[in-house]
Amino acid sequence: MNGPAEITTFTKQHLIDPEICIRCNTCEESCPIDAVTHDNNNYVVNAEICNQCMDCIAPCPTGAIDNWRVVAAPYSLEEQFSWEDLPVQQEFSTAATSAGVEALEDEIGALLAEARKGLGGKAVAPHSASKPTVNLYNREKTAKATVTGNFRLTSADSDTDVRHIILEFGDQPFPVLEGQSIGIIAPGADDNGKPHLVRLYSVASARDGEKPNASNLSLTVKREATGVCSNYLCDLPRGAKIEVTGPFGATFLMPNDPSANIVMICTGTGSAPFRAFTERRRRAMPEAPGRLLLFFGARRPEELPYFGPLQKVPETILGKHLCYSRVPGKPRVYVQDRIRTEASQMAALLSDSRTHVYICGLRGMESGVDEAFADACRSASVDWAALKPEMRENGRYHVETY
Repeated sequence: MNGPAEITTFTKQHLIDPEICIRCNTCEESCPIDAVTHDNNNYVVNAEICNQCMDCIAPCPTGAIDNWRVVAAPYSLEEQFSWEDLPVQQEFSTAATSAGVEALEDEIGALLAEARKGLGGKAVAPHSASKPTVNLYNREKTAKATVTGNFRLTSADSDTDVRHIILEFGDQPFPVLEGQSIGIIAPGADDNGKPHLVRLYSVASARDGEKPNASNLSLTVKREATGVCSNYLCDLPRGAKIEVTGPFGATFLMPNDPSANIVMICTGTGSAPFRAFTERRRRAMPEAPGRLLLFFGARRPEELPYFGPLQKVPETILGKHLCYSRVPGKPRVYVQDRIRTEASQMAALLSDSRTHVYICGLRGMESGVDEAFADACRSASVDWAALKPEMRENGRYHVETY
């Protein structure tokens, strides 16, 4: 009896994990040869175009882009569009075939090692986090939500208009976890006559709703002068109906372990997931032994979302460091400055295997925070360059920037 046919030609195929992907369009925008495309369900890589230049690896905020399979024949776009999760690596049975696969895997590993420099490893979810639901609704099958609240969070005399928007889903199931995002579709078309891209917003409420056991969730939305979706959302009246996709995201999740220390660093609307984290801890684990620590940056107190409610959260639940960079007559303080001020505490927390770090805000803020962590660790003779990738690979270091 003849054994399995020996395969001699392989392809190392670049794939995007649909479970982790948050459909932010970063990969498509960063690909220099238009190898990344999407439909109403998934973002995918065209194997006939991709030259494995790795330009898309670093910009991806979740690591969904960082997935590979060695295949005898590439997966088609149609197959990739239909996936809910990635296929497992196919096994090849003959010795010659296996050797060829191993050689390609080594080549992929070398390419990825170069592309991942400075990223600190591949993002994974905390080990104790709940299993998220992802991509339950897409453009072809949207959830319909009703606006039941639209409140301005920033001072009326501030140039920064940030809104707290509450969406009610009624009888439609829309399960979300703290740290996940949803997609909003603004009506109309862009300048090219194409439907607007789905825009992502982090959920700002706990998994059981804006109030316990409610079928709703909240968003934190900043009005941008030329932002189609942000202006659409900020102008919505109560009772308005909107289309929603998602939920998205499977790594930027809150640990369920009450002993977990959670360090949250954000600017502006990057506070949304941390409001959700705080509410979850306050409701479900008010006596948790783990620390909950927030570094929150804004120009002035009047421009800091949730400033008033933050003051009412007891220090026993949430430690707060509010950092202002534009208060007249006072020195500029950024989140990385306050981390350095708290260097001793931060070094101790980062060295603790129960500590999880989350960074959310404007793209570029991570570098300043990273340098501050390195300084804090250096003062305590801790090697941050070695610790960071270890934390990330163990589901304890998470970054989402935009």
